[in-house]
Amino acid sequence: MRIGQGFDVHAFGEGDHVVLGGVRIDYPRGIVAHSDGDVVIHALCDAVLGALGEGDIGQHFPDSDPRYRGADSRVFLREVARLMRAAGLALANADITVMAEAPRIAKHRAAMAENLAADLGVPAQRINIKGTTTEKLGFIGRGEGLAASAAVLLDAVAS
Repeated sequence: MRIGQGFDVHAFGEGDHVVLGGVRIDYPRGIVAHSDGDVVIHALCDAVLGALGEGDIGQHFPDSDPRYRGADSRVFLREVARLMRAAGLALANADITVMAEAPRIAKHRAAMAENLAADLGVPAQRINIKGTTTEKLGFIGRGEGLAASAAVLLDAVAS
């Protein structure tokens, strides 16, 4: 078994939506990022890469590479899942926390879990997504951005 954890943060900027867990959520602001700025997937990728001992998302998908400008972060997660399977491991579970005053994620959780599960090749029941605010404290509380943290447990694939 291998345990990994990840964290990602992005500032709000111009735009009319955010992407979280591969779900486009209408919102009066966008995300400042090289890719689509999906903090859920970025944190999850870092957690899986950490469990694999494979560094971080920036090493695999650097923001200096023009191929990733505006990229759908689900592409990153699918590649990380490929590395996981190549190492003979599978996701036992993932626990993800979205930290934002807004947008609220409750009605999007199931769709987010379905996307992540599909990309990782596991049942959606292995993905837990929850949201929290920072009680109006800090940059998140002031509505300047949002963040996500993820913890994963990987287990050896039975042969």
